[in-house]
Amino acid sequence: MATARSVVRCLVVGGTLSATLSLGAVLLAQSPTFGLGHPPSPELLSAIDIEVTPDGKGLATGSGTAAAGKDVYTRRCETCHGPTGTEGPQDVLVGGHGSLGTDRPLKTVGSYWPYATTLWDYIRRAMPFDHPGTLTADEIYGVTAYVLFMNGIVGEQDALNQATLPQGKMPNRNGFVADPRPDVPSKKRNEEFGNLEVRIRGLHSKLHIFQIPN
Repeated sequence: MATARSVVRCLVVGGTLSATLSLGAVLLAQSPTFGLGHPPSPELLSAIDIEVTPDGKGLATGSGTAAAGKDVYTRRCETCHGPTGTEGPQDVLVGGHGSLGTDRPLKTVGSYWPYATTLWDYIRRAMPFDHPGTLTADEIYGVTAYVLFMNGIVGEQDALNQATLPQGKMPNRNGFVADPRPDVPSKKRNEEFGNLEVRIRGLHSKLHIFQIPN
């Protein structure tokens, strides 16, 4: 059974341990880097700072249509997603319209994703799965247009670019609950929430070790 003295002893020891751990963390932060990593250059930071927002900020210069993107899709996407975007074996991209409120919702680009710019962003970051980051801007616009075309959202000859892609309205644009945080402006909350899922899924294993200054 714990006595008052043992409780006080534990508190004192615990406080000492906490202080020691805190001091250790400070010393670790100020310790030498042991030659690991390097300070990130502006070019490197620019290469990984590629976020695209719903209003189109961050989109690269380029253009593409579904007609042109079909070839890219066939060569680089069809193996995983199927000829019509419905076969798999990986994520189904097409269909599911009107299913979200049913007992068997099918979440696809056409039925679930709120912004067309998010599709462009995800393809640039993470697709094709085996060689992410290898598509040109025009190819990304083209395959984005083709996926949207298969979902009946754009026409086969509609040109998507920095100006036109953000203007396309996705069927589920208004299907998300707004972020309730009172300290974040509503416009910023909605944009962050719309892109949250795809940013998480778009992370891949390109890691960089940066040097922490002393």
